[in-house]
Amino acid sequence: MATFLYEAMNSVGQSVKGEVEATSSDDAAAKVRAMGNFPTRIKEKSGARKGPARPTPAAGAGPAGGGRRTVGAVSKKLLTTFTRQLSTLIDAGLPILRSLRILEQQQKPGMLRVAIRLVAEDVEGGATLSEAMGRHPKAFDRLYTNMVRAGELGGVLDVILQRLADFMEKSQALKRKVIGAMIYPAAVITFAIGIVTLLMIFIVPKFNEIFKDMGEKLPALTRSLLDFSTWMKDIGWIVILAMPFALFFGARLLRTTQGGRMFLDRLKLSVPIFGIIVSKTAVARFTRTLGTLLTAGVPILEALQITRDTAGNEVYSRALARVHDGIREGETFADPLRQAKIVEPMVVNMIDVGEETGELDKMLTKIADTYDDEVETLVASMVSLMEPVMVIGLGLIVGFIVVSLFMPMVEMINSVQKQ
Repeated sequence: MATFLYEAMNSVGQSVKGEVEATSSDDAAAKVRAMGNFPTRIKEKSGARKGPARPTPAAGAGPAGGGRRTVGAVSKKLLTTFTRQLSTLIDAGLPILRSLRILEQQQKPGMLRVAIRLVAEDVEGGATLSEAMGRHPKAFDRLYTNMVRAGELGGVLDVILQRLADFMEKSQALKRKVIGAMIYPAAVITFAIGIVTLLMIFIVPKFNEIFKDMGEKLPALTRSLLDFSTWMKDIGWIVILAMPFALFFGARLLRTTQGGRMFLDRLKLSVPIFGIIVSKTAVARFTRTLGTLLTAGVPILEALQITRDTAGNEVYSRALARVHDGIREGETFADPLRQAKIVEPMVVNMIDVGEETGELDKMLTKIADTYDDEVETLVASMVSLMEPVMVIGLGLIVGFIVVSLFMPMVEMINSVQKQ
């Protein structure tokens, strides 16, 4: 028997520490869970061994000690494939270290291969898989490492990795659909702006010279067009070229502050049609994340903290923070979410039913699936609507240019005929 030091979260989300006697770290984790706590870290107390037992090194021991290299971000597609393959190998009965070595050899040279190698070295040095992955937060985020940790403690790592791969695939699929649907209108708008800019810089000035030779007083519509063409030829083209970069870097700068993030996210939600898509995407993301964590056995308060940090929208992050505080004070999940007014009543009611039936994780997953379908339908509808709108808009712009340029000529022809 040996004495193990543990850190855990109790049923109300408070951090607790203590000691427990056990034959191994897995036995210690089981005893901590039997106390009603969720263990977050377990290590053997040095010099406290009472019998033969396998030593369990503390986090950070072994080759992953201080100053160890960490890797950057990796491709989500490659990470999803790696997660599913690791789940298959573990389910087949292969040890974790052996599975990591096999997958490392299969990977092409790149950041993920380096990450797998470093994780394998840490595991070989005595760290758990979640601890080893936690040392590379850019490659394996909090959601990923907490899911892995829950799988380790529950003895169902292969199942959790499979669920994690499913979650990542669905999240990426939704993101691809939204981005793919926006490529066509973005391309059309870009070409339209380019064509109009070329007309203003190279074509309209030719008519300006003709009108000067005519010596006639120009209609207000024509004068406005010629003034705009002169501005475009002087500095307008610079403004148009600089605008995307100014917006991009301005948004990046605002994102560095909490108030700036809140402003940008509120602005996105207030845009007609697009705001609805952003809202439903955010709901699908946080419900799927939270449902996946709860299914893995992560306590609801810790799951809410992780979901809040990975929500991707400051408005929803703050609302989830209020839900977290409300649950800690004894409220239900649905009440503070209803007060936040960031989701539809249907979502609140489904969560309420999930709490009452004890199947909150399944209900959250159903909400995510429903909203994924709604986002896909909305995106398709928006693209279908934007096509005629863009054609009509471009037609009006070209029509305005043509009418403005030919009005003086029509007036001149009429005056000649009257003479």
